[in-house]
Amino acid sequence: MDMMRKKQLKREQLLDQGVQMLLTQGYHGTGIKEILDIVQVPKGSFYNYFASKEAFAAEAITHYIEPFIQRLSGHLQNPQLDGLAALKCYYAELIIEVEQGGYKGGCLLGNLMGEIGDTSELCNYALKNAVERYKKLQQSALLRAQQEGTVRKDRSAESMADLLVNNWQGALLRMKIEQSVQPLQEFCETLLDDYFIA
Repeated sequence: MDMMRKKQLKREQLLDQGVQMLLTQGYHGTGIKEILDIVQVPKGSFYNYFASKEAFAAEAITHYIEPFIQRLSGHLQNPQLDGLAALKCYYAELIIEVEQGGYKGGCLLGNLMGEIGDTSELCNYALKNAVERYKKLQQSALLRAQQEGTVRKDRSAESMADLLVNNWQGALLRMKIEQSVQPLQEFCETLLDDYFIA
């Protein structure tokens, strides 16, 4: 394996580990040394990969959201699913995973919004970008569902996508304190099975 490929692999490992630790310990509770030790990268080498802890966290945000975007995109590309069904399948999968994971972590975006969203300009930008990408994809699903006649047309797809993103974050916070998927199931029942229906 060439040096560039090795470096890229280590960078991915650092981001994977960083996402896990940021999710469970938060920004201020996550130490760079701890991440480096787990991934077996010498302490002085961190700055070969990232300019600072803040830059690392900003990249971890982008790294975190990518699999969610890919997964939802996969559902939207499934020819057997209409736009609304794709959203329902996507959220149903997330709920199962959250329950299997013991209600831990929640959403890295929501966690970091609360912790450093208004104190780190770099992370604020990364958070806004991640949320916007995620929202736009859900907006496209809702727009398609409107065209397919399964979702109401008296509300814009954009405003409903905002409602999805905002309510999901709130439901995740309640899930963490209640140690139950009920807030997440209520989210789906209230919006995807009722409010959005044509």
